[in-house]
Amino acid sequence: MLWPIDPARFVSEFQKTGEVDEDEALYFTFIGDDLLSISEHGIPRPVTGDEFRWLDLEVRFKHYLGTLDRKACYALAAKGAVPEGFAATPLRGWLGRVEPELFYLAGRAKQIIEFDRDNRYCGRCGSMMDEQVEDRAMRCENCAFVVYPRLSPSIIVLIRNGDEMLLARNAAWPTGMFSTLAGFVEPGESIEQTVHREVREEVGLDVTNLRYLGSQSWPFPNSLMLGFHCDYLGGEIVCQDQEIAEARWFKWNEMPNVPGGTAISRWLINEFIDEKEAAAKAAAGS
Repeated sequence: MLWPIDPARFVSEFQKTGEVDEDEALYFTFIGDDLLSISEHGIPRPVTGDEFRWLDLEVRFKHYLGTLDRKACYALAAKGAVPEGFAATPLRGWLGRVEPELFYLAGRAKQIIEFDRDNRYCGRCGSMMDEQVEDRAMRCENCAFVVYPRLSPSIIVLIRNGDEMLLARNAAWPTGMFSTLAGFVEPGESIEQTVHREVREEVGLDVTNLRYLGSQSWPFPNSLMLGFHCDYLGGEIVCQDQEIAEARWFKWNEMPNVPGGTAISRWLINEFIDEKEAAAKAAAGS
């Protein structure tokens, strides 16, 4: 239900297994932390292989990602000035502006570029690292230490209480913006334990009846978010200092300002609203 990239459109590969048109390839190119793009009708898109070849940019490293609609996709780290007619913006600037497949591929590219950049040297012995041939990893020939791209599992959860859902505002967010609760998994925890701990820490509530709904890769910085619904069990709302500015119960048809459809938090909220709306229509029809 929450799969962001249609597997019929995107084929993930570590190495090319067939012929591809390099001119039509999509180059997810990062200059520093910014993503290079060209605009079509006000909508950004990655540059193509043909466009990139004419740019005065130095390629620092390049990784193959697979194919989207049979077009080869690459992650590139480049060095140089942003060419005239192009733009370089943080990846968040693509949120809600491009189709989900392009956003998530750009996020994948960002994480792979950061993995390559941050693992040039072995964290165990300090020697230079080399790309491993068999899969996407860096290997130290001196001490045989292998490093894979970092993923940080986290939970994101919507708490339900009858016709109401609990939404909270992070202390760093603007007034009026609410979302679901979220937090990273700690060593030694199961995913379910993380849900219970994070809910208690952030809003002081106890919950029950956890239901897993789906997952989302989130490249800020390298999260794998596991989405849940759960039911309110007990307790009074007590917001975590310096983390949660406010938390409130909202009726399903009185939703505040929430994240856009690209975020898993919105998917969890929409699932609850759709369920309650269907029940209300069924009750009205009977």
